[in-house]
Amino acid sequence: MINRVLIRIKIIQIVYAYYQNGSKNLDAAEKELLFSLSKAYDLYNYLLMFMVAISNYAQRKLDTRLQLDEQTKGKLKALVENKFICQLEVNKQLLDYVSNQKRTWDNDSLVVKTLFDQILDSEIFLEYLNAGNKTYEADRELWRKLYKHFVMDNEEIDGMLEEQSLYWNDDKAVVDTFVLKTIKRFEEASGADQPLLPEYKDDEDREFAIRLFRRAILNGEEYRAAIEGNIRNWDMERLALMDIIIMQVAMAEMLSFPNIPLTVTMNEYVELAKHYSTHKSGAFVNGTLDGVIQMLQNQGKLLKNF
Repeated sequence: MINRVLIRIKIIQIVYAYYQNGSKNLDAAEKELLFSLSKAYDLYNYLLMFMVAISNYAQRKLDTRLQLDEQTKGKLKALVENKFICQLEVNKQLLDYVSNQKRTWDNDSLVVKTLFDQILDSEIFLEYLNAGNKTYEADRELWRKLYKHFVMDNEEIDGMLEEQSLYWNDDKAVVDTFVLKTIKRFEEASGADQPLLPEYKDDEDREFAIRLFRRAILNGEEYRAAIEGNIRNWDMERLALMDIIIMQVAMAEMLSFPNIPLTVTMNEYVELAKHYSTHKSGAFVNGTLDGVIQMLQNQGKLLKNF
């Protein structure tokens, strides 16, 4: 699940903190990086659990002795009996996570209730009910639409998650895409054994994270000298620290991973600059790195071409 986009984001954050806190303990910073990545995987599982929490809330409403009209009962049963959610609820990997982490949505019942009420009256859910197509595929597609519409870009959920863990700040937008990918991959025939996304695709991605982080720090002075030599009409001390960090990590990737095309590296870090630094940072980082690349190629230190 942890892909290289998320790895780059986390490395930039940890490298920034490394210079800001002044401790300069490389081993401790590396452990912080890996822990931060593991917390992103926790968030992935926690958001999968959110869909189950909605269904459980519907079940509790049905179990009450309150008088419910037939239409409301029909809606509640449709949520509870949804084939995709029933499969997700018994998923072995997700149950293992719940058992090990002891984390539930019980303490955030207000958020669950709010989303439940919105879902019950939504056009997406009403269209699903009116279609009368209760196949597994229709049930799965319902939750893909509901998650995309109600959980993604939800400021209330985002704020609640940030309060629970500082590590989840800025993670949700990326993790949401993994949840949607997981929903699409579910197959009825897999039952409780349906595989979730692994924490890392393979050992190579974990090694990528460690190597990129260490190269960015250990060669930091060299990279900053190259950056300083390619900025025009600017003093390094006047630059935003985040811009310097982004370019420093970008250089580490360019010089340490020959199989990653330069265009990929450039595009990734320019986009990160737009998102995490100032509104002018994207163009500035793009122009500066372009000069750095030309310099390194002329020196024979960078053999890759655009």
